[in-house]
Amino acid sequence: MQIGVYYFPTDYGIDIRELARAAEERGFESLLLPEHTHIPTSRRTPFPGGGELPKWYSHTHDPFVALSFAAAVTSKILLGTGVCLVPQHDPIVTAKSIASLDRLSNGRFLFGIGGGWNVDEMENHGARYDTRFKLMRERILAMKVLWTEEAAAFHGQMVSFDPVWLYPKPQQRPHPPILLGGSSDYTLKRVVEFCDGWLPIARAPFNPQEAVARLRRAAEAAGRDFSTLSLSAFGAPADAATLAQYREAGIQRAVLWIPDKTRDQILDILDQYARLLS
Repeated sequence: MQIGVYYFPTDYGIDIRELARAAEERGFESLLLPEHTHIPTSRRTPFPGGGELPKWYSHTHDPFVALSFAAAVTSKILLGTGVCLVPQHDPIVTAKSIASLDRLSNGRFLFGIGGGWNVDEMENHGARYDTRFKLMRERILAMKVLWTEEAAAFHGQMVSFDPVWLYPKPQQRPHPPILLGGSSDYTLKRVVEFCDGWLPIARAPFNPQEAVARLRRAAEAAGRDFSTLSLSAFGAPADAATLAQYREAGIQRAVLWIPDKTRDQILDILDQYARLLS
């Protein structure tokens, strides 16, 4: 099992270049960045974690720009979104950004995706909460066509375009791994239909054996080869015994949270996490 980390890349936090270098030097497999394009001041949508929305949600860098800076100063660590809110992104522009980043990083991009929870945020992008997963599905299918076909066309109910040329193509073939966040049975149906892996949040009552079994059952029900799918535990606890259970259950990746701390505190946390790699 590989161990990665994730961090909200804020404008007041540790420089993403230093963080990426530090994570790579310590041997972490991956660095994932969450995103919010903006946070509406209305706060009409309650924070799913309860209480006030943490400051870092409204101070994040654009993930693709930040990951480009991280890619420029590293050579091995995988770099990805955890997660990109696909309903808030134009599929053609996003496909080009990802393909460019994947090529310039020598095939190190991981595309973690999600539908989003902030209703007023997505509405500012013209997306609707009740149709966000339908929109996400069509945008991902359209991006896959753009990445894999020379003259790409797509005609769905929410995304439609006649044949286009879009280059560059991603370095990874057929495209970077697409990992879908979420925990519901509907999420698993989407994973096995059009994704390459599942990225559930590893908070109680997360059970690693049951998570693997659920993904296997979903794959079998859809006629999908289970061995083509990965399972990454997002926000996994930094606990050796728990991570050993994840490894034994067959989870491929555990992603540990880097909290909103000072530069020196974050580097200390990375040192502590690095002890779990041996």
